Amino acid sequence: RSRRGHQQVLNATHHQNSFPTKPTKMLALKKKREAEAKAKAEAEAAGAATPPSQSSSNPTSEPTESSGKTSLFGIGGKKKSNKSAEGGGGKKKTPGEIRIQKDIAELENEPGTETEFPNPNDLTDFRVYITPQEGYWKGARYEFTFLIPEHYPHSPPKIHCKTQIYHPNIDLEGKVCLNILREKWTPVLDLSQVIFGLIHIFIDPNPKDPLNHEAAELLRRDPDQFARLVSRTLRGGRLDNVQFPRLL
Repeated sequence: RSRRGHQQVLNATHHQNSFPTKPTKMLALKKKREAEAKAKAEAEAAGAATPPSQSSSNPTSEPTESSGKTSLFGIGGKKKSNKSAEGGGGKKKTPGEIRIQKDIAELENEPGTETEFPNPNDLTDFRVYITPQEGYWKGARYEFTFLIPEHYPHSPPKIHCKTQIYHPNIDLEGKVCLNILREKWTPVLDLSQVIFGLIHIFIDPNPKDPLNHEAAELLRRDPDQFARLVSRTLRGGRLDNVQFPRLL
């Protein structure tokens, strides 16, 4: 009887412990399945969202990179030419333009000289105005055009006097006789030296190397008469059927 009672106690104890255990396991299993289902749903949702995100991110990243290089890259990512990248296909400077830019940057106007650029973007065509501070033509203002050739400084600048003048070294058509513009020219010479040469022929004209031979001959033979004729021309007088502008 005691064994039967002991067994009953054990059985009662077993049933008491096992009864609540079964619902607990079922509840845990249910929660696990719900969690798995939720995780699966989230995974499916994430998987469904991933392809559009990737497909949109790649095109987005590529334009982002190319947008910062629009001046360098064209369609298909091909690199454009340096001209397009650097100056939009602008004209390349000639050696003469490079050298003239340097010469002009170093140009120092002598007393009585002015420099003018009709087109600031074209340094190869400009004007120099000279007002001699002494000599026969003192106080008059003369305009010279400067044209820089493509092969400058291997070729000298082309200079023309626009103001009519009675001078041994400048003819009535405005041609200028200056040895550094001819056989004495070398690439080491610059514009400052050319302008100084022009100033010099106003101060000390050279009748031995003339363009206006009549004026040169008169200067050699009779400097006083030459001075009187120059004074007449500066006041707008006529000489040898040529009307000179009034400069004084």
